Amino acid sequence: MRNIDEAMQEKVLAVARAGMTSAEAIGFFRVTLGLYYLAGLMTQEELDFKKIDAKYNRFIYHSLGGGHSIASVLQFMSGEKVLRVLESPRFLAAFATHCPDIPVDSMFFLVSLNLGVAKSLSGLDAVGPVVDWIEKEKARTGQASQ
Repeated sequence: MRNIDEAMQEKVLAVARAGMTSAEAIGFFRVTLGLYYLAGLMTQEELDFKKIDAKYNRFIYHSLGGGHSIASVLQFMSGEKVLRVLESPRFLAAFATHCPDIPVDSMFFLVSLNLGVAKSLSGLDAVGPVVDWIEKEKARTGQASQ
């Protein structure tokens, strides 16, 4: 799993600073951090989620204050409001500039991974605007299912 080191924290904060309002900046922060978290799941190593989540939660607390956690970040990323961020040209430009280690074209896969985990936990099929966005992005990048 990608370590939540100082360099990664600076990248997340740099993207957040591209937000024009506090709400937009928090959205940029949540999505960027969530994408790093989800990208870190793509490993063969065994993961200690208790330790990983504690590190992420500490960073979130120091950056945003109480009331936010990695669980709330991932929940935000499965709801319709995430689309305001994912479709924001300002977010996409800032993310591409500051986070080249996660390709912009992989965002739909990571968001899809998040929805898959949510489906496993809830037992409910993922439907709605976020799923529609994922399908649109698959088609745009030429990765649509056959």
